Amino acid sequence: MVSPGDAAPTFTATLGTAEHESFDLADHLGDGPVVLAFFPGAFTPPCRNEMIALQDRLDDFRDAGATVLGVSADSPFSQGAFREEHGLEFDLVSDMDGDAIDAYGLTMSIPDLGLHGVANRAVFVLDADGVVTYRWVADDPTNEPDYDAILDAVASA
Repeated sequence: MVSPGDAAPTFTATLGTAEHESFDLADHLGDGPVVLAFFPGAFTPPCRNEMIALQDRLDDFRDAGATVLGVSADSPFSQGAFREEHGLEFDLVSDMDGDAIDAYGLTMSIPDLGLHGVANRAVFVLDADGVVTYRWVADDPTNEPDYDAILDAVASA
């Protein structure tokens, strides 16, 4: 699993927008901290709560120069609908192939819900050089991160 001090694995994927634009994490490094918020699945209550909580603090993240990105194995279509329904103003990244989820060591399954190869809930803060400065990984994917700790990590990155 990726730890603080490690170079963050970069990856390419698709944005969860109507245009389904391509996404490359490397394009977002160098301009300030990046917050990668991995989540198991759009339209589930814990994921909705987390993404709305990040949206509620988005001005604070932007004031600190950070880019916030949500990452899940959901399709771009699903993410786009989720983003629109909840008024999310930050990008969601569709990692349907699981490359980023695997690279960060977050792959899990929830058989009772029929979910396989999804991301465990986790947050990584990367500095402008692409080094991981903060990591939080849920013991239980229904848990949410400490948002103040994330903001503190962004301020320190």
